Amino acid sequence: MTWTERRDSRSYMQGQEEEMIPFCFCMGDLTGIESMDQCRHTLEQHNWNIEAAVQDRLNEQEGVPSVFNPPPSRPLQVNTADHRIYSYVVSRPQPRGLLGWGYYLIMLPFRFTYYTILDIFRFALRFIRPDPRSRVTDPVGDIVSFMHSFEEKYGRAHPVFYQGTYSQALNDAKRELRFLLVYLHGDDHQDSDEFCRNTLCAPEVISLINTRMLFWACSTNKPEGYRVSQALRENTYPFLAMIMLKDRRMTVVGRLEGLIQPDDLINQLTFIMDANQTYLVSERLEREERNQTQVLRQQQDEAYLASLRADQEKERKKREERERKRRKEEEVQQQKLAEERRRRNLQEEKERKLECLPPEPSPDDPESVKIIFKLPNDSRVERRFHFSQSLTVIHDFLFSLKESPEKFQIEANFPRRVLPCIPSEEWPNPPTLQEAGLSHTEVLFVQDLTDE
Repeated sequence: MTWTERRDSRSYMQGQEEEMIPFCFCMGDLTGIESMDQCRHTLEQHNWNIEAAVQDRLNEQEGVPSVFNPPPSRPLQVNTADHRIYSYVVSRPQPRGLLGWGYYLIMLPFRFTYYTILDIFRFALRFIRPDPRSRVTDPVGDIVSFMHSFEEKYGRAHPVFYQGTYSQALNDAKRELRFLLVYLHGDDHQDSDEFCRNTLCAPEVISLINTRMLFWACSTNKPEGYRVSQALRENTYPFLAMIMLKDRRMTVVGRLEGLIQPDDLINQLTFIMDANQTYLVSERLEREERNQTQVLRQQQDEAYLASLRADQEKERKKREERERKRRKEEEVQQQKLAEERRRRNLQEEKERKLECLPPEPSPDDPESVKIIFKLPNDSRVERRFHFSQSLTVIHDFLFSLKESPEKFQIEANFPRRVLPCIPSEEWPNPPTLQEAGLSHTEVLFVQDLTDE
């Protein structure tokens, strides 16, 4: 099928599969697959990543796995089926004069026979030994090897080679929005040596390439170069292809083939770049707009998150304040309950002490002691006790009074001393009133020890 027939068939099918045709035709152009269903099936297997699908397809016969991991983002697409590709071919000069035409006609049968036998030999050799170039195992090594051989033969004055695989060069050109110039070197072609020495290494060509584009080159005798040549389908050498991001796909926008002179190459490259510069400008504007939108969205998200964090912080403080108030109220309530229990227990203890007090002796009893107590609130309480009773009875009597403090001690004035009314280490058994040296009439002072 010719290229014209293929384009006509694509135009006819585009109305039925307008969403899948660009990917499938691109796959067909890169790998030579004629079946639309097979193209679609291969792309679906690779999640519509056309670069991964192309490389795996080229290595499929030898069982070699893909040499790169496809990026997790949008699949990279290389379109070589654009009808608007600029193509410039420099043909070899036709023979002039009778002598030239005579030499051409004499050599024509020999050339025909030579190339026919060579093609038959290569075709037969494929059945015996597969083409080793179809096995891409070290694409970066292929690039480095070509660079070294190029410098050994033509010197170090050359455009800066991209030191990476073809896929990496496509990704960098896409990310940086730059033109990518691909050069396929045919070692066996008669014009390759002259092109590299006189055109590619010309100072003005070097300056143009280094300042305005990325430059990737490889020999078609290397597996990486051979694979790219199968994708780009060059017709003759030297071969140059200009690739750029166009309509959000990496697209071949120019093909230069044949022995091109330096000035002519500069003019052709400049023409291709000028004709397609608007696509890069448009893509840069769209990318800047997307970046600005992304920055704006990020700023809005950050502002929203900051506001959300502030609201959450306020809500947290409110919860903490509510929790603090609740705990304080619970604590106050617990304190009130504890105080009530303490007072209740104290009152019960006072009542128990009061019930346990021995009866008060009569005033006529010679063994009775009249004691006047001065309380901390300046009130006075009077009661009679028996000389034989323990000082503990005096303490229990005072403890049972409502006016008395919770904790107190009893002091005598002459001599001034604290009466041991409660058992202690010094007085395990408090003495009786008589043993304490009290007289028939005494005035005792009650000292409040509650706050101590």
